[in-house]
Amino acid sequence: MSEEIKNVAEETQVEAPVQKEETKKAPLNASVAPEDFDWDAFENDTVAGENREEVAALYDQTLQKVTENEVVEGVVTAINKREVVVNIGAKSEGVISAPEFRYNPDLKVGDKVEVLVENAEDRKGQLVISHKKARQLKSWDMVNAAYENNEVVKGYVKTRTKGGMIVDVFGIEAFLPGSQIDIKPIRDYDVFVDTTMDFKIVKINQEFRNVVVSHKALLEAEQEAKRAELISKLEKGQVLEGTVKNITNYGVFVDLGGVDGLIHITDLSWGRISHPEEVVALDQKINVVVLDFNEAQKRIALGLKQLTPHPWESLSADLKVGDTVKGKVVAIADYGAFVEVEPGVEGLVHVSEMSWSPRLHSAQEFLKLGDEVEAVILTLDREARKMSLGLKQLTQNPWESIREKYPVGSTHKATVRNITNFGVFAELEDGVEGLIHISDLSWNKLKHPSELVASGDVIDVVILEFDENNHKLSLGHKQLTPNPWDELEAKYPVGTVVDATVTAAGDKGYALKFEDGTEAAAFNREMVKEDGKQAVVGETLPVKVVELRRSTRTVRVSHLRTYQEARVARETAEADNTKKAIKKVNSTVEKTTLGDISALAALKDKLEKGE
Repeated sequence: MSEEIKNVAEETQVEAPVQKEETKKAPLNASVAPEDFDWDAFENDTVAGENREEVAALYDQTLQKVTENEVVEGVVTAINKREVVVNIGAKSEGVISAPEFRYNPDLKVGDKVEVLVENAEDRKGQLVISHKKARQLKSWDMVNAAYENNEVVKGYVKTRTKGGMIVDVFGIEAFLPGSQIDIKPIRDYDVFVDTTMDFKIVKINQEFRNVVVSHKALLEAEQEAKRAELISKLEKGQVLEGTVKNITNYGVFVDLGGVDGLIHITDLSWGRISHPEEVVALDQKINVVVLDFNEAQKRIALGLKQLTPHPWESLSADLKVGDTVKGKVVAIADYGAFVEVEPGVEGLVHVSEMSWSPRLHSAQEFLKLGDEVEAVILTLDREARKMSLGLKQLTQNPWESIREKYPVGSTHKATVRNITNFGVFAELEDGVEGLIHISDLSWNKLKHPSELVASGDVIDVVILEFDENNHKLSLGHKQLTPNPWDELEAKYPVGTVVDATVTAAGDKGYALKFEDGTEAAAFNREMVKEDGKQAVVGETLPVKVVELRRSTRTVRVSHLRTYQEARVARETAEADNTKKAIKKVNSTVEKTTLGDISALAALKDKLEKGE
């Protein structure tokens, strides 16, 4: 028996009164009360032998019969940090290790507990019992009963594990998922280790004897009751105090005392913010106003900015259209930028009001978030809380003096800003841009302007035409050089025969090039050689210029005509000579006699044969 048990026994022992000597020798009276019994005589073996056996038998009758491996109920008689002493009515009290009662921190002396008798008397004569094993024998039945009856059970959180915690429930190790510990997100799981909490058994796997518990389920049930009570008392416009429970990208969840409400990011501040953390912090206590609530869906919409006056209400009354203001770019869209001139007061700068340049199509090309700008108030509607601003109004409109600065026919330098299929947009200065049509880029025919220029090139241009109302300007580039067709028409007039090399042949015709590089074209039928064969690529042949088309910059040639027309001319000349000879013969016949007719006939025959 341990020292603690001895101390308890000594404290509870009743001192027997002093007996007379003859009483000790007297026969034992079974009716003697325990407090009158002479225990000293019994322990000192001074009681007569037959009486001692009777006393032992009588003492044994007062003890509970102890059976090993049986679960019995005992009473806690002493508790310290290491051990718990339990009396089950046996000859000795049992000592149980204190950690077996960790799940029950409220254990106290006098409490009844179940224990398993492992050994009625060990070699030291000590009773060996276990509370943990007693619990384990009944634990599975208790767990199932608690699950079926939806009971709340106590559990001791033993340790952390992957994804949650291990909890001792009735001596069985149950799993507590991390998501089921609390309603709010848990930042430190270790604070729950070595604590006792209430749980609800939410899942049991009978085959593998796995148990899943939840503390969150109890909190949710409690919160649900609080939510119903709170919502029943809510009113729109009501101001409540709460604690920031969670912060997301879209808003803030506020604990109103067991019930959560949401402040959307747009209701946090009158000014634009990129994240709620710019306004509130976790665990911060704030006052909020109830904007709306849905009793059926149990949602509460809260507002923070509504507790302060709208910035438009404090906007200076002297501010008017035409005034210049300074502000910061807080949002950008393709159509424009929002500039905050005062906290919560914004104005829109439309993309068309950013620059005099017509090529600005997106606000991102001109401004970026965070830019500090100066602008002119174009419109101001205090009731609708709208303001439009302009940036370009702070600079002079270059189109007001466009004709004086860029008269028609004048030559200037311009930068290529954009290239399209139909032409090139070139900038003379900021805000002044003109179009060079593809037909005005080069005297030669172009398939695309990129054949001649690239974006960013600086080229010479001539002013061709104005459209001041629409801020449009027509420019030319080819006009700065002589028209090569004037020289071409003089050098290769129609009818000129020149040597040309075939550079390409196709279904639609031939492409040829003169020795000086001039390009020409011919139909397939015009490229038949005198021997009847078609011309081939790389072959050089004489060709005749048959057409110069200025509108399309086309030179049309023919090889066929170089030999066909010569043949016709030769045949025509021969025919003319024959006619002249016959005419001469006829005139001679009229002067001759019949005797000369035979001689003339012979002469005519020779002429016809060409002799």
